Amino acid sequence: MLHSNSSVLLLLLLLQLSLTWRPSTGAALPARALGAEQCQRCSLLFRSLLDDVTELLKHKDVVCFGIKSVTPVVANVSDTVLACAPSQTQNSGCMMRRDSPFSQTECLANIKKDLDHYAATFESYLNTQLRNRTQEVPLLSPTLEQIKSLRKNCFPIPTEVPDSSKEEAASKWGGNNYENRKEMCKIIDGFYSRTITINRAMGYIASGEHRE
Repeated sequence: MLHSNSSVLLLLLLLQLSLTWRPSTGAALPARALGAEQCQRCSLLFRSLLDDVTELLKHKDVVCFGIKSVTPVVANVSDTVLACAPSQTQNSGCMMRRDSPFSQTECLANIKKDLDHYAATFESYLNTQLRNRTQEVPLLSPTLEQIKSLRKNCFPIPTEVPDSSKEEAASKWGGNNYENRKEMCKIIDGFYSRTITINRAMGYIASGEHRE
């Protein structure tokens, strides 16, 4: 009797999971729209990420040791700037506007692409031959953990970073430590810029203006 009841409970659980989960087919599944409460919570998490990256910039000379200046490189794996811009009929402090209606789902899907990209980039860099591992790992790891936390709590499907993001990130690094650090310096500056854009978008979504 106990075995029978357990089987019924298991079948019910599997049925529930089948209604809320879709298997990975190699392509990233679209991000889902966030509820009001989750949106507010994720907005705060993204704000925390921005604070963390701002702090990272203050000490990026650890990574940029011996490098005088670089040109920031912003990830081109997404259309976040355009996808997360409000339509022209909506009020917002964001600079860019677009003609088509704002889509929360489209915006979030592009933000997730950014997170996938930067999670893979930071992780793959930390697996290279670093100049000073005892300094660079403690500096970059908190940012990587923040990104992972955002992916887990705000974009739970899928949970794994796509292989394409990992492969693209790994291809950035060669055997020259100086060139790797130079590239990472550019990425850190670009990530700061992208994080500002994402925070504006999350603030816009959390405000509910896109529904007006």
